[in-house]
This record gives sequence, C-alpha cells and structure tokens, in this order.
Amino acid sequence: MKRAAFSLIELMIVVAIIAFLAMVSVPTFTRFLAKAKRAEAYMNLNSIYAAQKAHWAEQGSYSSVLNGQGGVGWKPEGYKGGGASENFYYTYGFGGSEGSNYFTGKLGTASSHLGRASAGKNSFVAVAAGDILGKGKPDILTIDENSKITIVQDALAG
Repeated sequence: MKRAAFSLIELMIVVAIIAFLAMVSVPTFTRFLAKAKRAEAYMNLNSIYAAQKAHWAEQGSYSSVLNGQGGVGWKPEGYKGGGASENFYYTYGFGGSEGSNYFTGKLGTASSHLGRASAGKNSFVAVAAGDILGKGKPDILTIDENSKITIVQDALAG
C-alpha cells in the first residue's frame, strides 16, 4: 500500500509563501490602522472648532483652556486622566496643563508637540499630535478659526 503525504520541501515552500504574503500585507495593514487613527483626529479637531466658535459667540474671544474655568467646555469622550487607559489616540489642545489645556491620548504623545497651538481674541489654532506609526515621528494636525485643517507633519508620508 502506498501512502500519500507532503514532503519536507513542499511544506517549506508553503511556509515561505505564507511568510512572504505576511511580509507584504503587514505594512499595508499598519497604514490602514494609522489612517483610522487620523480619522479620529479630524473628528475631534472639528469638535474643538465647534466648541471654540460657541465660546467666541458668548465671550467674544477664543480660549486656550478646553475644560474648566474659562474654558470652551470640551474634552474627549470618556476622558480618564490621560495616557494608555484612554479610548482616543492623539494628544489634543494647547500648551498648559493636562485635563485643562490639553488631553493626552492612548499613544502618550508629549504635549511639547502642541507648540503651534494658540488662542486669542480673534483667532485660534488647536493641535492634535500622535505617533500613529510608532516610529517616534508624530502626526501633527491643526485646525484654526476658519475650520481649516492642516497636516503640519505627515507621519503617513514616507
């Protein structure tokens, strides 16, 4: 009786093909996840814009305080104090203090990347920063009083 089975060479070829396919698909999947994280940033920046516009309509100026006394009344959904336990990825806001001027997301991106942020009587620029690819180069986006979103540093571009 003759037994049919795969040879070691055939099994090694199959493993090599699977490894090659994984090698090709993982970077694509990583970029897909990074784009989904950036979509969150667009949503939250537009939310900050709406809160700033409401504050300007009531107070006649914009504010660098997002939450608390004199603030615009904005914080990310489900905010727990900042860091790895959050449900959002980017760090949002202005320079200052955690929970008031800025909110640190799950990626833990330092507030030092919010340096472009400012708020005054007639203008504001709010910043979102997040190391969405985990390579040490944060993705940095801004929104201004005209609802213009600008990608200042594009982590996906290269």
